[in-house]
Amino acid sequence: MYVIGTAGHVDHGKSTLVKALTGIDPDRLREEKEREMTIDLGFAWIDLPGGAQLGVIDVPGHRDFIENMLAGVGGIDAALFVVAADEGVMPQTREHLAILDLLGIPGGVIALTKTDMVDDPEWLELVQVELRETVQGTVLADAPILPVSARAGVGLDALKSALEAFLTALPPRIDQGHPRLPIDRVFTISGFGTVVTGTLNGGGLKVGDAIELQPEGIPGRVRGLQAYKTKLEQAQPGSRVAVNLSGVDKEQVRRGQVLTLPGLLRATTLADVRFRHLADASRPLRHNAEVKFFSGAAESVAHVRLLDSDLLPPGQEAWVQVRLESPLALARGDRFILRYPSPGETIGGGVVVDPAPGRRWRRHRPDVIARLETLAQGTPAELAAQALERIGAPARIEAILKRSGLAAAELQTALADARRDGLAFEMEGGWWLAAQTYALIVRQLQNELAAFHAAEPLRRGMPREQLRSRLGLERAPFERILERAADGVESDADLVWRRGYAVSLTARQQQTVDDLRRVFERAPYLPPSVKEAAAQVGDDLFRYLVDRGDLVLVAPDVVLSAGVYGEFMQAVADMLDSAGEVSARELRDRFDTSRKYAIAFLEHLDGLGITRRNGDVRVWGRRPAR
Repeated sequence: MYVIGTAGHVDHGKSTLVKALTGIDPDRLREEKEREMTIDLGFAWIDLPGGAQLGVIDVPGHRDFIENMLAGVGGIDAALFVVAADEGVMPQTREHLAILDLLGIPGGVIALTKTDMVDDPEWLELVQVELRETVQGTVLADAPILPVSARAGVGLDALKSALEAFLTALPPRIDQGHPRLPIDRVFTISGFGTVVTGTLNGGGLKVGDAIELQPEGIPGRVRGLQAYKTKLEQAQPGSRVAVNLSGVDKEQVRRGQVLTLPGLLRATTLADVRFRHLADASRPLRHNAEVKFFSGAAESVAHVRLLDSDLLPPGQEAWVQVRLESPLALARGDRFILRYPSPGETIGGGVVVDPAPGRRWRRHRPDVIARLETLAQGTPAELAAQALERIGAPARIEAILKRSGLAAAELQTALADARRDGLAFEMEGGWWLAAQTYALIVRQLQNELAAFHAAEPLRRGMPREQLRSRLGLERAPFERILERAADGVESDADLVWRRGYAVSLTARQQQTVDDLRRVFERAPYLPPSVKEAAAQVGDDLFRYLVDRGDLVLVAPDVVLSAGVYGEFMQAVADMLDSAGEVSARELRDRFDTSRKYAIAFLEHLDGLGITRRNGDVRVWGRRPAR
C-alpha cells in the first residue's frame, strides 16, 4: 500500500495524514521538512483495527518528483489516494491515476484531506463530485471517498477500517519460491553493515539464504531480516522487508537493483513488451523515440522499437521492443511505465512479455507478432497451469481441456511440462492441481485447523471429513494434499491437526478427569452412562477423553473405559475361538455386568463387521488382526 499526494509546492495533506495514521513522520530529509513537501520515498506502517500491520510507502505528490514516486509503487497491494479538499483535482491527480492503471494496482481508498480548512459544504460536495468523475474508468472507480482531517483527527478510524476491508478482500500473496526484492533504499547500521529495503514478492526469504543482486550478479547472504521493526527468521511475500546483507558493501548497492536467489534472474538490455499509449499523451510515439523506462524500483534510458507500426497515436496499443541503455533485471509479467525525459511526461506503460528475447526483431514481420501474441497468452504449459488456477481446485483432464483452449494431445504434453517446471502437480486418480492453487489450499487448510484448535482447544484434531468438506475437495485429492502437506500437518484415520499441537489441561480440568476415572474404576463393568459421564466433566472434556482413547463409545448412551473395552474384546474373541459363537448372556455373566452393556457391545462389534448375528448368538465376521 502507498500514499500519494496531489498538492503543489507546499503539501500539508499527504505526509501529515501518514503521520496521523501511523505516528511516524515519513519525511526523512532535511529539505523535505524545510520545504514541507515530500521529495523522496518515505516509509511507515499502520496498525489496522483487526491487528494486522500494513506497510506504507509515502511517495512524492509533486510533479517534479514523479520519477521518485515511480520507484515506490512496484509491489504495492493498494493505493491510499490523497486529494486536498481545499484544492481538489490537480494535474498530477490524473497522472497518478494513469500510473495506477498502467501498473495494474487492484484499487484502494480515496482520502479527501484538510476538510477542516473548508467551511463551505457546497464546495466540499463539488470537490467530491469532480473527484468521482475523475476516477471513473480507472482502478479507483469504485473506491470509497472518505473525508478526513489529519490535524483534527477526524475520520482516521473510518479510513483505517476502509483500508482493512479492501485489503482483506484481496487474494493472498502466493509463495511461488521465486523471491524478488526490488531495492528502494540502502543504508548501513553500525555493527551490522549493509541494509536494503523493499517490498518482497514472488516468494519468501530466510536468514542464511544465499542471494545475489541483479543486474550485476553481486553475491551475498541474508544476515538478518526485519519487518516493521520486528526481527524475523523468514519474511513472507507481500511485506515490507529490511534485509541485512553479509558479504556486500554499501558502495555495491543502489536503488533499482533486485535482490533474489542465485540463478533466478539475469540482466537484460532488450525486452519485448505490450505497450499502451495514454489517450491524453501530448503527441504520437515515434519509432526509435528516446524514453525513460521504469519497472519496480529501477529505471533506464531506453529507445522504443515499434514492431507493428511506424507511429503510435495516443490511446492505442502496440508491440514494442525496448532497447535499454543500462541492463535491468526483468521478469515476464513485470509492469512498466514509459516517460519522455524532457519535458517530463508519463506517456504509457504495459507488461513485459519476454524479458530476454536475445536479438533485435525485424519490424513488420507477421511471424514475430504471432510469437509475441502466443507469449502474451503463455506457453502451453503456462496455459495449462493458468487453466488449473482458474478452476481453483484439483481437476481432471476434461475440465482442464474446457478452460485451457488446448487440443487434447497438446494438453497432455503441456501438463507434463507444467509438472516438470513446478507449475502443477499430478495426483493419483488422474487429478491435476496448479502449484499456486495448492499453496492456497494448504494455507486454507492451516487456517481451518488453527481456527478449529482455537474454538475446540480440548479436541486433539479436526475430523477428517469435516476438514475435507470445509476445503470443498473430493476424497482422493484431499488425501494426496494431506500427504504433501505432511511437514505442517499430522493426522490419523479420523482426525487432522497442526503439527506439534497438543491439548493442555488446566489443573482443575485434570482433577475433574481424575474424579471421573475413579468413578469408572469403582464399577468398571457397570460404568456411568454417556449422559452421566458427560454431565460430570462437561461435554468438551468428555469428547476430549473419547478423542484421546481413554473412553470408547460403543452406543449412543454406552461408554466403556479403554481397559474394559479391551477386556470385552478379548473375551468375545476367546469364546468365538473356543465355541464358535457367543451370546449376550455369556458375555454378561463373564463380567457380572448388565444385559444392556453386553448387548450394546455385541451390536457395536456387528457394526464394525467383527461379528455377525446368527439368531440369538454372534459368530465371527471379519476377524481383527492381532
